[in-house]
Amino acid sequence: MSRKKNIRNIAIIAHVDHGKTTLVDAIFQNTGAFRDNQQVNVRVLDSNPQERERGITIFSKNAAAIYKDHKINIVDTPGHADFGGEVERILKMVDGVLLLVDAFEGPMPQTKFVLRKALELHLKPIVVINKIDRPQSDPVKVHDQVLDLFIALGAEEDQLDFAYLYTSAKNGVAKYSMDDEDHDMSLLLDTIIREIPPPLADDDGPFQMLVTSLDYSEYIGKIAIGRIRRGKVSPGNQLAVVSPEGVVGKGSVTKVFLFDKLQKFEVKEAASGDIVALAGIADATVGMTLAAVEAPELLESFEISKPTLSMLFSVNDSPFAGQEGKEVTSRKIRERLMKEVMTNVALDVEETDSADTFRVSGRGELHLSVLIETMRREGYELAIARPEVIMHHDEDGTLLEPIEHVTIDIPDEYTGVIIEKMGRRKAEMTHMGTLRGGMVRLEFEIPTRGLIGYNLEFTTDTKGEGILSHVFYNYQPFKGKLPSRETGALVVSEAGTCVAYALSNLEDRGTFFISPNTRVYEGMVVGESTRGLDITLNVCKTKKLSNMRSSGTDESLRLTPPKILSLEQALEFINDDELLEVTPQSIRLRKKILDSNLRAKATKKANA
Repeated sequence: MSRKKNIRNIAIIAHVDHGKTTLVDAIFQNTGAFRDNQQVNVRVLDSNPQERERGITIFSKNAAAIYKDHKINIVDTPGHADFGGEVERILKMVDGVLLLVDAFEGPMPQTKFVLRKALELHLKPIVVINKIDRPQSDPVKVHDQVLDLFIALGAEEDQLDFAYLYTSAKNGVAKYSMDDEDHDMSLLLDTIIREIPPPLADDDGPFQMLVTSLDYSEYIGKIAIGRIRRGKVSPGNQLAVVSPEGVVGKGSVTKVFLFDKLQKFEVKEAASGDIVALAGIADATVGMTLAAVEAPELLESFEISKPTLSMLFSVNDSPFAGQEGKEVTSRKIRERLMKEVMTNVALDVEETDSADTFRVSGRGELHLSVLIETMRREGYELAIARPEVIMHHDEDGTLLEPIEHVTIDIPDEYTGVIIEKMGRRKAEMTHMGTLRGGMVRLEFEIPTRGLIGYNLEFTTDTKGEGILSHVFYNYQPFKGKLPSRETGALVVSEAGTCVAYALSNLEDRGTFFISPNTRVYEGMVVGESTRGLDITLNVCKTKKLSNMRSSGTDESLRLTPPKILSLEQALEFINDDELLEVTPQSIRLRKKILDSNLRAKATKKANA
């Protein structure tokens, strides 16, 4: 087999917010991918609206740049641990990785996770120490930390001899040493061409490709993306879909696409070494092999880490059901979830005993909340139950639960309160060290259950100055009961429209999540109680008017602004007896049992 000298296939891997997508911007600017007068968004690969709003990469994407007659296929991967499933399969498509590390934060949990996967696949690494322009950064120290990480992960001798560069992707600067003068991104591109091996080529053998990603088009249907390992493919070719059990389907290729800059473009033929997108194979699934019908040989696949968290998605049955969304039936919800599973391989959907309820499992709260947000924007109404961790039993019958490795960077004065809170949640500290600028780094191993509902509390405790990141570590024996939410809920006693007069008289009961003139129904949760128990109250009670009392004085009331919860904050807040009602226009909290008398009976029965 020969090598295709003019192609390089590379993935960019890093922890969240270390600058992967910004680095791709800098590469495109350097290779002339954009016209001089072209209006280009910052983080051009973050094309999904949620990615732009959240400032993180959620879906891995393919792009390509031409430099010195070489085609560099670039795959941008998510940095957040919840989307690790995207990274695991993408690494099967490339010959090398750009490992990006922040020059201030150094290697973080997700850095270790993705690097371990890359080393196991014997991919050639290039280390890019980014954000060298950041105040308090220490690029040389971070380089030593990366070397220590390679050794700790058992890197082979040739992998330890990695190429490295110092960059500021935002400023388009790259250099081999901190003492060198600033240079542009051509240094990085030269390093990629020099260090990353070209793909092996076998154009004459029967076609073979591992499906690593799926796309979907309303016009041409399912699109299978992967790298051709052997042979060539053209529109009209018959291909077999091969699984470990044998051939599970066949189809005819209708269109063949290659990647150029940020787009796919149609071609008449693609050959081994190319990263391609094929339309027309309806049975194609991530992890399966597409092969010539006459030689249906299986390629070694990859194992996607199992989900650790599940939620119940059910039909919205609140008094306001069907008023804001257009997709409200269980049939529509089921169709949408099954369509999502086709492309989102780290997701799992199961039917339950109830025809209206589905158990959806994923890698974390963010993974599932992105799906919920996507569905509500598409017009769906849902009722979501509190997230639950997925337990397992070992051979001896011992109950095991998922454990997360947590890294926390906080100002020194908050260390005490964070250690105390983590201790209450059954966390074990594994490391404590100081960073520049009066910051402290704490590392813990904590049950996944302990992190549910903690982000909101963490932000409050550190006054927004702390950074918390976590990645799945392993399964360990069940750690016992954890404390639940310490505060109760403020629950509406009757349906109507909330009025300022009632809210002003009830402000001492807790913090409200709604403002005046909001429509409410019995059993709806409208705030957080100051006590450890639920309080039922009437937020629709109006002032009794007389000759001496007029409604006009309500206008002068000064109310404390409500605490408006985001989708993630609402998911963290709800208890086991509560649901989250999600519609295209609203996010409401409610009790599972809306009637207060029935709710009291159910509580009494549960306590008995």
